[in-house]
Amino acid sequence: MPYLKLNRINSKAMLQTQQILLRAVEPEDLKFLYRCENDTDLWQYSSTTEPYSQHTLKRFISDAQNDIYTNRQQRFMIVARQPKAHTVGCIDLFNFDPYHRRAEVGIVIRDEADRRQGFAALSLTLLIEYAFNFLHLRNLSCIIQAENKASIGLFSKCGFEQCGTFSNWFCHGDWFTDAVVMQLVNKK
Repeated sequence: MPYLKLNRINSKAMLQTQQILLRAVEPEDLKFLYRCENDTDLWQYSSTTEPYSQHTLKRFISDAQNDIYTNRQQRFMIVARQPKAHTVGCIDLFNFDPYHRRAEVGIVIRDEADRRQGFAALSLTLLIEYAFNFLHLRNLSCIIQAENKASIGLFSKCGFEQCGTFSNWFCHGDWFTDAVVMQLVNKK
């Protein structure tokens, strides 16, 4: 398991390894988020159905309290540290339920050049450590399109197990695809 370092800096947790840093969303992430949120190829993996304006995203960034207990979600920006520091994606905890101690996970590595470099696996591993050891969650889950073998492989590699299937879960215009439900239980 990679080295997890939780630093307190302005009451924000930073999670990092030698290769990556997971950090809170900052104002300079506006252009990157704008590209992610408005990439229609990525909409099929989320519930996004319309473009986001820069104004809306600016407000999201400025209003973010980075408090998962208030917002019921937490987004981290994934920053590759080598060879030159640059943002490669986002990883989210969402549908956070503090009573039942569970949350869902979503991840995107934005550009093709940054995929298959290990950033997603490192980020997911750090997020799992944070969720289980810092937030003391019991369950993490994700819902993945059945055809998305890369994501299913990523979550499997990080310990998630398939626990179900939703038939006709994702709509693609006039046709539907199934979803794989995966879960990781903190057994500590």
